[in-house]
Amino acid sequence: MVDYLPGETVHVRRGGIANAFSYRLDYVFLEPEATGPYPAFFSRNRRNLFAVFDRDHGGVRGAGTGAVWAREAFAKSGLTGAYSLRLLAQPKVLGAGFNPVCFWMAFRADQLIAVIAEVNNTFGHRHCYLCALPDFTPIGPEHQMRARKIFHVSPFQKISGEYRFHYAIHPDRVAIRIDFRDGGEGLIATYRAPRVRLRNRHIIAVVLRRPWAPVRTTALIYWQALKLKLKGARYSAPPPPPKKDLT
Repeated sequence: MVDYLPGETVHVRRGGIANAFSYRLDYVFLEPEATGPYPAFFSRNRRNLFAVFDRDHGGVRGAGTGAVWAREAFAKSGLTGAYSLRLLAQPKVLGAGFNPVCFWMAFRADQLIAVIAEVNNTFGHRHCYLCALPDFTPIGPEHQMRARKIFHVSPFQKISGEYRFHYAIHPDRVAIRIDFRDGGEGLIATYRAPRVRLRNRHIIAVVLRRPWAPVRTTALIYWQALKLKLKGARYSAPPPPPKKDLT
């Protein structure tokens, strides 16, 4: 089963140099261990109009092992027993694309119990953050999970402060909020979308409506970086990524 999430992301930068933007983003929500059936224009590990590849997710960037890595990571974090696994990610469109962040989600009895936020930067690096409550109790919209920032994402922000993650995963909609705080500086990033079963018509509509979708996400990141630079933000070169792939 694959769901389609035609949503909107909003980013609001707080502090000395303010900036804000919103863009439409298309995600898919899938069972990464399933083998289908899928719509004709969606594929797993094979090029198509929409496609999701295991090598793009879980573990070393570009050489990932998908759900195998996710289950190992959850196990090392203490999650035991049976649970179902889902992946929320932007699909590749016509063979290309970039995921600034995607989410591995563990469910038990249709209740969200753990999330791994898989973060990629434009320098070729990746790091993941585990989000869970004590004893992996169900995560609701009212909960927030904190993680210390240890990974270089924006060259205009320090590697300090903390993230606060909020997840509201419903059968018909999804809402995610990431609140980054570092003293008087910070950033709020949200993603909200309806959730429907993926159909061929959705895929064709995306390809016709946004034919540059494969490079659009990266281009928009660089555009916002240019705007910050022109506003006087100080650029910092990326350090090596953390040795561990999961915090």
